[in-house]
Amino acid sequence: MSFKLRFKLVYKLLKLLKKGAEADIYLTLWDGKKAILKIRQKKDYRNEILDKRIRMQRTVRESEIISDIKSFGVRSPLVYFVDPKKCEIYIQYVDGTSVKDLSNPKIIKTCEEIGKIVGLLHKNGIMHGDLTTSNFIVQKGKVFVIDFGLAQRTDKTEDHAIDLRLFKEILNSAHAHIMEKAWISFLKGYKKIVGISRHNRVLIQVSVIESRGRYANVV
Repeated sequence: MSFKLRFKLVYKLLKLLKKGAEADIYLTLWDGKKAILKIRQKKDYRNEILDKRIRMQRTVRESEIISDIKSFGVRSPLVYFVDPKKCEIYIQYVDGTSVKDLSNPKIIKTCEEIGKIVGLLHKNGIMHGDLTTSNFIVQKGKVFVIDFGLAQRTDKTEDHAIDLRLFKEILNSAHAHIMEKAWISFLKGYKKIVGISRHNRVLIQVSVIESRGRYANVV
């Protein structure tokens, strides 16, 4: 089957899952398997040439990061196909349960594993950029991380602290009743990977970010 015919068949099977500010997410099929199609739509408020360049660069960067993180032990979906010109990525659909939808005791326990995953990302110079409990999927006891649309390569302590601050904020807003235990569990896993020195530097920077008033204090 030609690519052209395959794409025609795929597009007939689209189901919108999420319309976001960064991209639209569809459930579709790829070679008979469930897949995710991510499309970065044109932004009318940006210069047309600049907009195209930004969307293409982010599409390529996201696909590369999703593929690269497997080399240092982070579970992520497979990338099936990338079309930079159309700003589209076909990605494996991970059939599992979002951490957000787990029971409170399981969320607390899983947060340690999430901390380890984030630690591996940071240790290898990757900032996820959108750390929420919705972006971690549990499949047969294994945790996958998804949605690298805002990810970037950086070793800066402040960038890594922003990741942690966002996750802390999500715990407070979406899981307020278990926030403290879940955060402690997360930090336990994070420290195991990055070491106590790096852990402490990042946490100090989290406090600095909070003190600037860029975010509301949650503890």
